[in-house]
Amino acid sequence: MRFLLDQDVYAVTARFLIDLGHDVITAAQFGLSAVPDTDLLARAGEEKRLLVTRDKDFGGLVFIGRLGKGVIYLRITPSTILSTHEELSRVLQTHTEAELANAFVVVEPGWHRFRSLSPEPN
Repeated sequence: MRFLLDQDVYAVTARFLIDLGHDVITAAQFGLSAVPDTDLLARAGEEKRLLVTRDKDFGGLVFIGRLGKGVIYLRITPSTILSTHEELSRVLQTHTEAELANAFVVVEPGWHRFRSLSPEPN
Protein backbone atom coordinates (compact mmCIF):
# COMPACT_ATOMS: atom_id res chain seq x y z
CA MET A 1 0.00 0.00 0.00
CA ARG A 2 1.01 3.60 -0.58
CA PHE A 3 1.06 5.97 2.39
CA LEU A 4 1.69 9.66 3.00
CA LEU A 5 2.55 10.23 6.65
CA ASP A 6 1.65 13.52 8.29
CA GLN A 7 4.49 15.29 10.08
CA ASP A 8 3.07 14.23 13.47
CA VAL A 9 3.37 10.48 12.85
CA TYR A 10 6.14 8.84 14.88
CA ALA A 11 9.25 7.76 12.98
CA VAL A 12 8.83 4.30 14.53
CA THR A 13 5.44 4.05 12.80
CA ALA A 14 7.02 4.96 9.47
CA ARG A 15 9.64 2.25 10.03
CA PHE A 16 6.91 -0.23 11.03
CA LEU A 17 5.03 0.35 7.76
CA ILE A 18 8.21 0.18 5.69
CA ASP A 19 9.19 -3.08 7.39
CA LEU A 20 5.77 -4.48 6.41
CA GLY A 21 6.71 -3.75 2.79
CA HIS A 22 4.60 -0.64 2.19
CA ASP A 23 5.53 2.42 0.11
CA VAL A 24 5.88 5.21 2.69
CA ILE A 25 6.54 8.90 2.03
CA THR A 26 6.52 11.51 4.78
CA ALA A 27 5.13 15.03 4.52
CA ALA A 28 8.69 16.30 5.00
CA GLN A 29 9.91 14.33 1.97
CA PHE A 30 7.30 16.14 -0.15
CA GLY A 31 8.20 19.50 1.46
CA LEU A 32 4.78 19.63 3.13
CA SER A 33 5.69 19.82 6.81
CA ALA A 34 4.22 23.29 7.32
CA VAL A 35 1.33 23.33 4.85
CA PRO A 36 -2.33 23.52 5.86
CA ASP A 37 -4.05 20.18 6.48
CA THR A 38 -6.24 20.75 3.41
CA ASP A 39 -3.14 20.85 1.20
CA LEU A 40 -1.76 17.67 2.73
CA LEU A 41 -5.07 15.89 2.22
CA ALA A 42 -5.22 17.09 -1.38
CA ARG A 43 -1.65 15.91 -2.06
CA ALA A 44 -2.43 12.47 -0.64
CA GLY A 45 -5.37 12.26 -3.05
CA GLU A 46 -3.29 13.44 -6.01
CA GLU A 47 -0.57 10.89 -5.22
CA LYS A 48 -3.15 8.12 -4.60
CA ARG A 49 -1.76 7.58 -1.11
CA LEU A 50 -3.52 6.85 2.14
CA LEU A 51 -2.93 9.65 4.62
CA VAL A 52 -1.76 8.51 8.07
CA THR A 53 -2.05 11.11 10.82
CA ARG A 54 -2.30 11.68 14.56
CA ASP A 55 -4.22 14.93 13.98
CA LYS A 56 -7.91 14.61 14.84
CA ASP A 57 -8.72 17.72 12.76
CA PHE A 58 -8.77 15.55 9.64
CA GLY A 59 -12.09 14.09 10.79
CA GLY A 60 -13.72 17.49 10.36
CA LEU A 61 -12.13 18.00 6.97
CA VAL A 62 -13.33 14.63 5.73
CA PHE A 63 -16.79 14.45 7.29
CA ILE A 64 -17.87 18.08 7.48
CA GLY A 65 -15.79 19.67 4.74
CA ARG A 66 -15.94 16.62 2.43
CA LEU A 67 -12.40 17.46 1.36
CA GLY A 68 -10.95 14.00 0.98
CA LYS A 69 -10.87 10.39 2.03
CA GLY A 70 -8.42 7.61 2.58
CA VAL A 71 -7.36 8.69 6.06
CA ILE A 72 -6.02 6.51 8.87
CA TYR A 73 -6.15 8.40 12.15
CA LEU A 74 -3.88 6.90 14.80
CA ARG A 75 -4.78 7.38 18.44
CA ILE A 76 -1.31 6.48 19.57
CA THR A 77 1.02 7.55 22.36
CA PRO A 78 4.55 6.44 23.18
CA SER A 79 3.15 4.00 25.75
CA THR A 80 0.69 2.42 23.26
CA ILE A 81 2.88 2.13 20.17
CA LEU A 82 3.11 -1.67 20.14
CA SER A 83 -0.60 -2.35 20.66
CA THR A 84 -1.60 0.35 18.19
CA HIS A 85 0.81 -1.04 15.60
CA GLU A 86 -0.69 -4.51 16.12
CA GLU A 87 -4.16 -3.11 15.43
CA LEU A 88 -2.89 -1.13 12.42
CA SER A 89 -1.45 -4.36 11.05
CA ARG A 90 -4.87 -6.03 11.46
CA VAL A 91 -6.51 -3.16 9.59
CA LEU A 92 -4.05 -3.47 6.71
CA GLN A 93 -4.56 -7.25 6.53
CA THR A 94 -8.36 -7.01 6.75
CA HIS A 95 -9.05 -4.21 4.27
CA THR A 96 -7.84 -3.71 0.72
CA GLU A 97 -6.12 -0.53 -0.38
CA ALA A 98 -9.23 0.32 -2.43
CA GLU A 99 -11.45 -0.04 0.65
CA LEU A 100 -9.12 2.11 2.74
CA ALA A 101 -8.93 4.73 -0.02
CA ASN A 102 -12.66 5.32 0.44
CA ALA A 103 -12.71 5.35 4.23
CA PHE A 104 -11.79 7.11 7.43
CA VAL A 105 -10.30 4.66 9.90
CA VAL A 106 -9.56 5.33 13.56
CA VAL A 107 -6.94 2.97 14.96
CA GLU A 108 -6.51 2.60 18.72
CA PRO A 109 -4.83 0.01 20.91
CA GLY A 110 -6.79 -3.22 20.47
CA TRP A 111 -9.54 -1.98 18.15
CA HIS A 112 -10.45 0.22 15.22
CA ARG A 113 -13.43 1.93 13.60
CA PHE A 114 -13.78 1.70 9.85
CA ARG A 115 -16.14 4.21 8.26
CA SER A 116 -16.71 3.88 4.56
CA LEU A 117 -17.29 7.23 2.87
CA SER A 118 -20.03 7.78 0.35
CA PRO A 119 -19.07 8.57 -3.23
CA GLU A 120 -18.79 12.19 -4.31
CA PRO A 121 -22.12 13.67 -5.43
CA ASN A 122 -22.48 14.16 -9.22
